This record gives sequence, C-alpha cells and structure tokens, in this order.
Amino acid sequence: MQPKSNIVHLPVYQPGKPVEDVKRELGLDEVIKLASNENPFGYSEQAKAAIINELGEISTYPDGASFELTAAVAEKYGVESNQIIFGTGSSDIILMLARTYLAPGDETVMADETFSQYKHNAEIENARIIEVPLKDGKHDLPAMLAKITDRTKLVWVCNPNNPTGTIVTEEELTAFLDQVPKDVLVVLDEAYCEFVDEPGFPDGIKLLKKYRNLIVLRTFSKIYGLASLRIGYGIGHADVIQYMNQIREPFNTTRLGQVAAKASLADDDFITFCRKQNRAGIEYLSSQFDRLGLSYFPAYGNFVMVDTKLPSADVFQSLLRKGIIVRPRWTYYPTHIRVSVGTPEQNEKFIAALELVLQEAAVRG
Repeated sequence: MQPKSNIVHLPVYQPGKPVEDVKRELGLDEVIKLASNENPFGYSEQAKAAIINELGEISTYPDGASFELTAAVAEKYGVESNQIIFGTGSSDIILMLARTYLAPGDETVMADETFSQYKHNAEIENARIIEVPLKDGKHDLPAMLAKITDRTKLVWVCNPNNPTGTIVTEEELTAFLDQVPKDVLVVLDEAYCEFVDEPGFPDGIKLLKKYRNLIVLRTFSKIYGLASLRIGYGIGHADVIQYMNQIREPFNTTRLGQVAAKASLADDDFITFCRKQNRAGIEYLSSQFDRLGLSYFPAYGNFVMVDTKLPSADVFQSLLRKGIIVRPRWTYYPTHIRVSVGTPEQNEKFIAALELVLQEAAVRG
C-alpha cells in the first residue's frame, strides 16, 4: 500500500533523547536531560491534588468540550468560551490549523529556523512553504510580510522563537499585523510566553480584539510542567475556532489533563517561582558562556541557543557520554546547541561538562 506521495519524504519528529535510553546505552547512573524545555521544578501541588482526586473517573470518557477548563481560561484572560479550543498539546492545535486552512497549492509563511511542526503539518496538507531567514536569530517580520501573496493562508510567528529563544516586541508585532491582509490568519505561538519578563513583550491575547485574523497558541507543557499530560490551547476569533472544532478529533484531551490544567491555572505562586528560577538560570548560563568565549542568542524562554564553534552533533555525543542531553542539529546553525534551563545544580553540571568537551576538542586540534 502506497501513502500519499507528498509525505513519503517527511522526517519523523525526533524528541529529546530519553534519560532511560542514555543510562542503558552508556551505563550511566546519572543523566541530566536538558533537551526538551521541560520544567525542572515539576508542576503545581494543586495540579497533583486534582489529578489524585480524578483517578476514580479514568474509566469514563473526558468532557469532549473541556467545559470547566474552557470557562477557567475564559475568565482568566477575559475572552469568550467560544474563542477557545483545546488539543493534545499546542502541536495538536497546529495540526488542526493546517488541516482547516491549507489545501494543496496554498501558501504558508514561516521563519526558516523555528518550531518544526509548522512546516511538517503544512507539508502533510501539500501546501507551498515559504521560509524566511531569521535575522540575528529573530523573526524578520518585514521580510515575512513581503512574502505574503493572494495565495497565502497562514503565517506563523513563534514568540519566543524555538529554538533561538529570541522575541519580537509588541511594537514590531503590531506594525506587522497592521499590514497583514485581513484574509490571512496569523498564528502567534506563545508556548514560552509565561517565562518572559521583558518590557515591550506583547501579550497576544490582548491583541485579539483588534486583530480578528490572529490566533494565539499556548500550552500547559512548559512552565506549568504538565508535558506528559499533553494539553495546549488556542484563542482566536469565534469563527476560526468553530471551523477548527469541525475537524477536531473527539475526546482529544484527557480527564487528568483537564483537571490538572485547571488547577495549574489558579496557582500563580508556582508560576512566579518558576519564572524567577528560570531567569536566574539564564543569567548563570549566559555568564558562563561569556567566560568560555561562546556567543549565544538573547534568551527569553526556558532555553539558550549557544554557538559551541564545533559541529553540534559532535558536541551532543560528547556531552551525552558525560550524562548530559542537549538538542543539536539545526539546519542553519550547525555549530549551535539548544540547552534547556535546569535547576542550579543541573546548570552547573552542564557547564562543567561543556567546558571539558571544549577542552578535549582543543587538545585534539
């Protein structure tokens, strides 16, 4: 049986290498994973209590409409319930957007080094992908605007951008949105927005009233620490959400995911703690990269992309043997690795391991 011809060349998504695999393959007792931008501080105790309370209901289907969680998100952000859609992580929302809006031959505009699932899902729908080079690791919004044609359906903006960690400001974003044709949907992926504490950073949800052709994506996988429960959401114009709901799979979020997300949403103290710890981690890593003479992109999420001046695949393997997992192999940044911010102890062990890797490479010449 032959699949659709346009998907046979697609790569399978490669997540960060699992800790268990590395321990088994290399015979290591301790392995630190800094590859998938997970929250090293876990998740809210309120979410844990909600999960435990819900365990007795696992044998029954979840609420397909996520009614209670939808109401909680609507109240927190001052939007209507019909503006919200949930999915199995924000990657599910990306899939739904591509499936809803892209037909063969349609065009979609994105950065050339950004979250891979934008391109992947557009390719599945056989759309024409227009990639615009990042400028100093940052979205070049004027250049992206210049690539929009009458065949463009979706434009993707990841803010902060994954993998570079850079941001576009509210001034830059609104200037861009003011010029995007009203029949082109702009997808603003804010998966890491809760980590940002920077003046001028835009809150996409507050822009929705002015820009009806904007949809904002967020997730409970990152700062909320619910990565394994796979729950993310989109907020946009009610008509956009209705179209997406027409192709949404039934029961695409779980009971445990829904109750944990609702409880997490109310725990502002946990989010504040994680944001402060993350900022301290970025400052530490940045200072150490400066000491080692390594350049890096300004980091606003919970990861830093640093130029090791060596092939990233080689650095990855060398760090792996020392029990540290990072993310290598970026198409346009072949000597960069992306490292997630860990706990203070994890960050220190990563820096110690990286320094050894650099020293070993220098000895080899």
